[in-house]
Amino acid sequence: MVSIVGDKLSEEIIFLVSLALAIITSLFSTPKFSYIDFKVLISLFNLMVVICAFEKLRILDRIAVNILCRHKNQRKVSLVLIFLTFFSAMLITNDVALITFVPITLIIARKADFNPMNLVILQTLGANIGSSLTPMGNPQNLFLLSFYNINGIEFFKTTIIFVVLGALWLILLNYRTSAADLCFTLNIEGIKDKNYKAKVLIYFMLFILIILSVFGIVDYYETFAAVVILVIILDKELLKQVDYFLLATFVCFFIVIGNLSHFTVITNYMQGVLSSSKRVYIFSILFSQFISNVPCSILLAGFTKSWRELLLGVNIGGMGTLVASLASVISYKLYIKEYRDKTYLMKFTKYNLISLIIFTIIIYFFI
Repeated sequence: MVSIVGDKLSEEIIFLVSLALAIITSLFSTPKFSYIDFKVLISLFNLMVVICAFEKLRILDRIAVNILCRHKNQRKVSLVLIFLTFFSAMLITNDVALITFVPITLIIARKADFNPMNLVILQTLGANIGSSLTPMGNPQNLFLLSFYNINGIEFFKTTIIFVVLGALWLILLNYRTSAADLCFTLNIEGIKDKNYKAKVLIYFMLFILIILSVFGIVDYYETFAAVVILVIILDKELLKQVDYFLLATFVCFFIVIGNLSHFTVITNYMQGVLSSSKRVYIFSILFSQFISNVPCSILLAGFTKSWRELLLGVNIGGMGTLVASLASVISYKLYIKEYRDKTYLMKFTKYNLISLIIFTIIIYFFI
């Protein structure tokens, strides 16, 4: 048991760093309960539970198989997989979209005998771009929506430009894919559960309820109670599958930022660095390349009111380095485990840096 926990901790570098920072800053400033944003934590928990249910019921897998079986042209298959990842990431987060669809890509590649490196890279770009549209797409969006109390319409008006242009960019990149025909068959094992359809309906209704709570239309505490009660009744094993390290990471960063806000020197420095909206945009992109976009959003939010620029910056900043968005690490691990091709990282970085530069410049003139 101890070794299992140790192995898991060794994979949670961001959590360990956030915990260390929380402890160190707490030595100089007493942390307060009020630093923690419970709406973000509860909303994240609710989303993760229902998304785990969707994964277990293999709803997206079934949809993907039905669509892919109609196409055999490699370019069309590639486009379908990219946009299945792109659109699903808007609802089930970028990391879950990649966990769902990259394995399907690897199965098709194995059966049709081609190297899916470029496709996996484009799926990763698709997940990171598509997830930028909605608060549910990734944790930093959910945090920023809650932290700044952003109106839903204003949120979508801010992110839609990047996402639409990103979709066009993905279509353009996919034209480099061969148009040769592929030979493959896909099937998915049926789930032996007589209550399958009822569960799908219940979890879908819960998902709608969670979205309403994210936008403040229904109470998030009541939604939390509904999620916990129904999951205990339907499948309490789902509670074990929640990423509690991610929730703990948010708690640690809330404490870090709360503590730092009492250090006048640091506050003055950060406010100087983020003295204009354009600087917020640029620095959020730069910081994301090194500390990932989720911690970056939490770090910078406490020192600026320029939420639009920060929102766009951390989402565009998800492109670039492998660690800019931790979802990118997931597809990297899945591909490397199957192919052990050392050129993946170089090609991934090339595609992402080019995309990052292009969108940083284009969106700069929109803000």
